[in-house]
Amino acid sequence: MSDSLELLREIAAKEGGFVELRYHAKTSRSVGVDKGKVERSQVRHRKGVGVRVFDGGGWGFASTGSIDADSIRRAVTAARAGATASASRARQGIASLPACTLARGVFDQPGLADLAARTLEEKIDLAIRLEARVRGASSAIRSASCSYNEIFEEKAIVTTDGAAATFRLVRPELRVSAVAEKDGQLSTGNEAVGATGGWDCLFHSATGEALAEHAAKVAQDLLSARHADGGRATVILAPSIVGLLVHEAIGHTVEADFVQAGSVAAGKLGQRVASDLVTLCDSGVSEHYRGAGGTIPVDDEGVIAGRTTIIQDGMLVSYLHNRESAARYGVAPTGNARAWEYSDQPLIRMRNTYLAPGNRSIDEIIADTSDGYLLDGPRNGQADATGEFMFGVQEAWRIQDGRKTELLRGVTLSGIAFEVLESVDAVSSDFRWDLGAGYCGKGQPAKVDAGGPYVRCRALLGGEQ
Repeated sequence: MSDSLELLREIAAKEGGFVELRYHAKTSRSVGVDKGKVERSQVRHRKGVGVRVFDGGGWGFASTGSIDADSIRRAVTAARAGATASASRARQGIASLPACTLARGVFDQPGLADLAARTLEEKIDLAIRLEARVRGASSAIRSASCSYNEIFEEKAIVTTDGAAATFRLVRPELRVSAVAEKDGQLSTGNEAVGATGGWDCLFHSATGEALAEHAAKVAQDLLSARHADGGRATVILAPSIVGLLVHEAIGHTVEADFVQAGSVAAGKLGQRVASDLVTLCDSGVSEHYRGAGGTIPVDDEGVIAGRTTIIQDGMLVSYLHNRESAARYGVAPTGNARAWEYSDQPLIRMRNTYLAPGNRSIDEIIADTSDGYLLDGPRNGQADATGEFMFGVQEAWRIQDGRKTELLRGVTLSGIAFEVLESVDAVSSDFRWDLGAGYCGKGQPAKVDAGGPYVRCRALLGGEQ
């Protein structure tokens, strides 16, 4: 890494104007077990240098998979030509990027040695063992699968205006699924965890065995669960559903490029958009405990990736920015510029997005709910720039007279995100990162995480009418 950094610094020192050089090496390993057989064991490695040039209000980008001075300089020349061409067509461009504190030094993350020391055989054995545990959990289980994946990354980022940083990190993730059957009816249970760090981070909240057993239990229990009645209801959202809500239905609407395109958050800075119990943040740091799956110490423009408070006590106080959008809004960049691989341009992306915990226990909130539902386990869903969303829910528990009663199936949750947040009247002190195995899509993938406490609010449930 030190050699790559030095090479980029030597090239940048001879360039005029603004040039950004980003070395990125990524090794991905994956193992998949299905029906007792190892169906997949593969390794993928990519490395190269991405180059951006900013000149006259225009950007140019080029990349090379060859890590040598001549190839990188040719990429700089190509990016500079692109910047010149785009500047001639730029509308309302900015004259220069804002000055900001840029990262310098080494920012390696924990867990590298731990994951590197664990053999491929150990990781295959984990997947085989957990898949077998799911299949053996019940005679109702018809099929099971388990996959283990990890991504080792290293980056060096140099800019002509002062960034000179390197970091390495590793992201392991585990998924287990079960399919149960009874009288021709099928149901599924899924569990997934992902982290930035080592084995202890991956299994912070539950062991692999516990995840496998829960996936099997959910699949089996849902076979006898009835469908929920539809309609507007009081709901308690578990951290997994809170995470999905704040990422998909709110986080994207406050990314500055989406704001500029007219998202629902446009023009709402300084306005109340949620209950005063709601504080929403996005952070490159893993807040509350180590290992959040979207952790990055430095973004791909060389900006320190700290915490950004988006909503403070119900008031919208910030968007998420790269250096260019920060210049347009007259604020400091928030460290949200991210690229999936060296051949991708950095885009404004979330990192670890979460609702801050409150001061009540989940048991107190349930006991204080006379009629409602506890929702956990996101299945799928969608949201748009208006903040309107619809999510599938794996587990929906009926709450009556302050007690959890029956499990329901086939439940969907929908609403307008800011309206749902305005209805929040209870927030737990419990906190969990719960979407670390997920990938965010926005032209290119990104590893993210999201979560929070248990939250009571009002929303629309879909079920049998």
